[in-house]
Amino acid sequence: MPELPEVEVVRLGLERWVSHRTVDSVQVLHPRAIRRHLAGPEDFAARLTGVTFGPAHRRGKYLWLPMDGTGCSLLGHLGMSGQLLVQPPEAPDETHLRVRLRFRDGGRELRFVDQRTFGGLTVHPAEPGDPEATPLAIAHIARDPLDPRFDDGVFHTALRRRRTTVKRALLDQSLISGVGNIYADEALWRARLHYERPTATLTRPQTALLLQSVREVMADALAAGGTSFDSLYVNVNGESGYFSRDLDAYGRRDEPCRRCGTPIRREPWMNRSSYFCPRCQRPPRPR
Repeated sequence: MPELPEVEVVRLGLERWVSHRTVDSVQVLHPRAIRRHLAGPEDFAARLTGVTFGPAHRRGKYLWLPMDGTGCSLLGHLGMSGQLLVQPPEAPDETHLRVRLRFRDGGRELRFVDQRTFGGLTVHPAEPGDPEATPLAIAHIARDPLDPRFDDGVFHTALRRRRTTVKRALLDQSLISGVGNIYADEALWRARLHYERPTATLTRPQTALLLQSVREVMADALAAGGTSFDSLYVNVNGESGYFSRDLDAYGRRDEPCRRCGTPIRREPWMNRSSYFCPRCQRPPRPR
């Protein structure tokens, strides 16, 4: 599933190719792609036709485009395999094309492609007076660590109060958004923290190092265009990211740790996997 860096790469593409353009027509090819728009495909198309999009925004793994003059935004989530692509109108349709938006300038169209149909698009009312027109449906999601308004001190206090472990906290969208399994493992490796470390035991300097590690790994991933393990994650131009070549922990089971040479270990965790160095990231002592 795309995580924050991959979604940010897509946002940058939307900002370049879609923002400030006016929709000419909307075609819904699979109703499941807009299943969260309860009024149905005809209403979805009608509400978007003639609308000019504002700047592209993101919170965690959600993307949205404000719809000028409507008090609403087009909200998107990529799910497991969703892709937002900008394509020339004459380009052949993708096999799993679900929604198509054409623009009045006749240029590249926006296509939502989704093989597994877990993602989707919907029109949502925005928070009144919010300059970013944040959809009300995602207002409860915490800001992400790349957001300049993310409060490190508030995050540390919340961590200390939670009776949980550090990796669970990193995946808790009410505490911090946009961090998924891959980047959690990578940040914990950089911060030398075991994934089962209780959050109540973290000192303020350790929390600061953890946030620094999260930001650094995401910045590195952004610079590489995100992490692609297969053809399902691509940017708006259909290009894959290359950060998978630089991962230090995730997916490197039995390979030597790049710090100490100890083989990286993989353990089952919440129907997923956790990758860590047993020497650099020592497990917490049993209480």
